[in-house]
Amino acid sequence: MDKFVISGGHKLKGTVSISGAKNAAVAILPAAILSDGICRIENIPAISDITLMCRILRDMGANIKMINKNTIEIDPTKMTFRETPNDLMRGMRASCYLMGALLGKFSKASVCLPGGCDFGTRPIDQHLKGFKALGADYNIHSGVINVKCEDNKLKGTHIYLDVVSVGATVNIMLAAVKSEGLTVIENAAKEPHIVDLANFLNCMGADIFGAGTDVIKIRGVQELKGVTYSIIPDQIEAGTYMAAAVVTRGDVTIENVIPKHLESITAKLEEMGVNVETFDESIRVFCNKPLKKCNVKTMPHPGFPTDMQPQITALLSTVEGTSIVNEAVWDNRFRYIEELRRMGAKISVDGRLAVVEGIETLTGANVSATDLRAGAALIIAGLSAKGKTTIDNINHIERGYENIVEKLTSLGADIKHVSDIFSNEEDVSGI
Repeated sequence: MDKFVISGGHKLKGTVSISGAKNAAVAILPAAILSDGICRIENIPAISDITLMCRILRDMGANIKMINKNTIEIDPTKMTFRETPNDLMRGMRASCYLMGALLGKFSKASVCLPGGCDFGTRPIDQHLKGFKALGADYNIHSGVINVKCEDNKLKGTHIYLDVVSVGATVNIMLAAVKSEGLTVIENAAKEPHIVDLANFLNCMGADIFGAGTDVIKIRGVQELKGVTYSIIPDQIEAGTYMAAAVVTRGDVTIENVIPKHLESITAKLEEMGVNVETFDESIRVFCNKPLKKCNVKTMPHPGFPTDMQPQITALLSTVEGTSIVNEAVWDNRFRYIEELRRMGAKISVDGRLAVVEGIETLTGANVSATDLRAGAALIIAGLSAKGKTTIDNINHIERGYENIVEKLTSLGADIKHVSDIFSNEEDVSGI
């Protein structure tokens, strides 16, 4: 029953530091169980998805030690094979990476179908295609995926992905890293967190090259050592603060970023007339003139990221003119549009196209986060809206943004995290 309450109309000004990348962290933590020693992972974002992943790994026998809120030590040396905890697995999509990690470690995996944000069909056929090519058989029974290599040794192979899939690319990398021989993944995903995962595995002693291109080659090794590794900055968190700065027509410097990872976002903001100054590890975003409409089409990296589509749609709803947003990655990612309409946004949806008629001012309303990035979009809308915006279902938002209230408040936003008294049974009984 917790909510975010935002009083809009305040220009964001100042400096904000970006946390570690969620999408990299949720792949690297399962990868750590492939190690033959202790892994120390730094720059971990303090978000609920990381807490959940640690609970899953601990439940499976890994020793998890929290050094501080952004540093974790994982000791998988005493792990034995067991099924993943179903109740926890259903809480996040990235829990599916345990399939590849367990298959790489034990030559078998038993994993329930994962949960996470619901914005369209996300099949795992390409994951299973990769496992089968490596020599594992699988079956799905009562919502549990059972994968096993009968001779206990996966064999390197050539795998062509029918569609570009981050999840399948990650899972095949994890399964193949200790296999026999050479594995080649064609039409592989090229996202920054794929590169970060490959760098982490290589630091442990893996032999992976080509990450960041559409052909990744993995030569299997027998051992992986424990390492200390720092997660890259989160490009989507950075993009979200860029959009928040623009929607309030503010002036924000965003630190601890890799500007190259933000090029597709920067290009669209500059097309709209936003001023963007790029430095070695920071970006300044500010507005001093009216913004222009633009069209956006989401694509796999290095195209405009689907995880930034709701945020830029919220921004475009405040920009004069008609903008077209084409969601070319997921088939049901416009569910949040109805929430923006509650705030006065003029947006119509036809399949994967959203037509955005910009208006001068949004109006505060009671809205609900339908998923992680949709929740970020509602915050962006609320920051610019006239009056008060109340957002519920904020557990979605807390899955991916560390200290978002504190960070926005430091930039001058009026946003509060409040708890509903009626969600507490003791309070209700006392009335």
